[in-house]
Amino acid sequence: MGDLHVMRDDLRPPDPPARRHLISITDLTREDVERLLGTARSFERSLEREMKKLPTLRGRLVVNVFYESSTRTSSSFELAAKRLSADTMSIKASGSAVDKGESLKDTAITLGAYDPDVIVLRHPHIGAPQLVARVTEARIVNAGDGKHQHPTQALLDLYTIQESFGRIEGLHVAIVGDILHSRVARSNIQALALLGARVTLVGPPPLLPRGIEAMGCETTTDIEAIGAADVVYILRMQQERMQEGANYVPSLREYTARWGVTPERLRPGQKVMHPGPMNRGVEIDPRVADAGDALIETQVRAGLVVRMAVLYDLLTTGPAAVKAELPVKVA
Repeated sequence: MGDLHVMRDDLRPPDPPARRHLISITDLTREDVERLLGTARSFERSLEREMKKLPTLRGRLVVNVFYESSTRTSSSFELAAKRLSADTMSIKASGSAVDKGESLKDTAITLGAYDPDVIVLRHPHIGAPQLVARVTEARIVNAGDGKHQHPTQALLDLYTIQESFGRIEGLHVAIVGDILHSRVARSNIQALALLGARVTLVGPPPLLPRGIEAMGCETTTDIEAIGAADVVYILRMQQERMQEGANYVPSLREYTARWGVTPERLRPGQKVMHPGPMNRGVEIDPRVADAGDALIETQVRAGLVVRMAVLYDLLTTGPAAVKAELPVKVA
């Protein structure tokens, strides 16, 4: 047993000098973002091999805890951990002790007893990741907390844009739809501004938060403004987060007529993105969703390599080891 213990320790990557988390885009510098995108690019090349699994995080434990429904984020985090050879455990609020009234703090303490290296958390309440960070020794990745932040979505969106255009700095991105309730919008505004892109928010007046321009963006209620953008990023109406009885728009039909993205409102060559799930025929015309300039499927593929990069970056000493460990040629 002693020999097995030694072997396990030898296979574990060295710990970084201090425990780090990814809770908000504000946790990152421009250098951090560029490093993560470069690491994701290296991982993407590794996935072109027949054997896609890497030994990089062997012996590590990644726990995915999702208090809200998710398909893309939860599946990509689970697959990302497995592609890096980490052990994984997934907890859904439905069917767990949460249904019996257990608090987030007590759930976190219970999970902490398993000594996880990373806890990936999605929770409907703002600040939940900070709470879990305080009561466990794990590194925390925020997979969405209320309408606050979704940093890995922003990173995969940056990766998608950079792969499509070869750059981010100087581009113009229009984000259209329900900005008020969108954590994706907030994270993307910060991330795009950090890398030098111009951001314009477009939507109905009640769904454009007051003072959001302070984050480094412009706002308008005129859908025609999307015609000047390089990228049109479309958000759905997040009715599950809307206050009951509040009338943000007269009806979905009117919203579609005034702010839905249709081929007629786009110009040739504009790229279209959507974080999903899409409501076809509401915020996005099916012809737009299925067009050749839509990067929506590309975003899903980017989610895997970006989340691999995030897990790797949190659990190792940095990107220099990527070149040594990945059996791919790095430009």
